Amino acid sequence: MGITILEIEVGNPANPKALVTVEFLVDSGAIYSVVPKKVLRQLGIKPIAEQEFRLADGSKIKRKKGGAFFKYGDAVGVADVIFGEQGDSNLLGAFTLEALGLALDPIRRELKPLPMILAGYDPRAK
Repeated sequence: MGITILEIEVGNPANPKALVTVEFLVDSGAIYSVVPKKVLRQLGIKPIAEQEFRLADGSKIKRKKGGAFFKYGDAVGVADVIFGEQGDSNLLGAFTLEALGLALDPIRRELKPLPMILAGYDPRAK
């Protein structure tokens, strides 16, 4: 399995036209995306909660969590975001990928459109 690194634009959902480009390691095994807190503060994104995470060595850390706007090409979405601290990697996680309507192709190491299904839709209903 290879490493996939992409540039994704990040913004404040209240002002999605003001964007900052961030280089991310795409990690479809991670739930949340991690963006440096300096970038999120610059965009005016404020934390709304704190969450505990377990690291690979078994230790626990806490990080602040908020919401951010993400843009990759024509794909846009809003997802939870973790305020990254010094030493944290910039990660693009599964919630953000799904919000963008994208999936990681692990062979080609690129994002591809995710089939969007609207459960319960009946085209015959009026």
